[in-house]
Amino acid sequence: MSYVPRIKEKYQKEIHPALMKQFGYKSPMQVPRLKKIAINQGLGDAIADKKLIDFGVNEMTLIAGQKAVPTKSKKDISNFKLRRGMAVGVRVTLRGDRMYEFLDRLIAVAIPRIRDFRGVNDKGFDGRGNFTMGITEQIVFPEINIDKVNKISGMDITFVTSANTDKEAHALLKEFGIPFKNQK
Repeated sequence: MSYVPRIKEKYQKEIHPALMKQFGYKSPMQVPRLKKIAINQGLGDAIADKKLIDFGVNEMTLIAGQKAVPTKSKKDISNFKLRRGMAVGVRVTLRGDRMYEFLDRLIAVAIPRIRDFRGVNDKGFDGRGNFTMGITEQIVFPEINIDKVNKISGMDITFVTSANTDKEAHALLKEFGIPFKNQK
């Protein structure tokens, strides 16, 4: 028997039928699903210190479990001493089993370690069923050794779903276990 991530199994056995019933879909293919998770970290200080990009790539690779790549600037901005093609950030896109593994670690381990956490703000939906949230410190992930951290920096995590509306995407992510703030 092959390995199936815990949260993927939960989606197939619990979340999929619950969403099908909640929204009254006619076909099982209409039920929203998670397509990919994109993690992005902007490292603006890397203009002065090139080694920050290498540290960022190594940390992001540890967090995601997949090799991260540096992002390059698209245009010259003289006020920031920025040239086209300079590395200014790090990104990684997760799909399949790695995506579900990351989501499981994010919900079960990383989010509870965030200081002064009062729930994920639900204002990060884009109107097309995608959701973006920010994390202020990369040290909430247990893969990162605090003693070896060069600079504390945050990251953006984008959940790309097949949902057509924000309401469907919100229901999907809430079923996965993302702790949204209570709405009034």
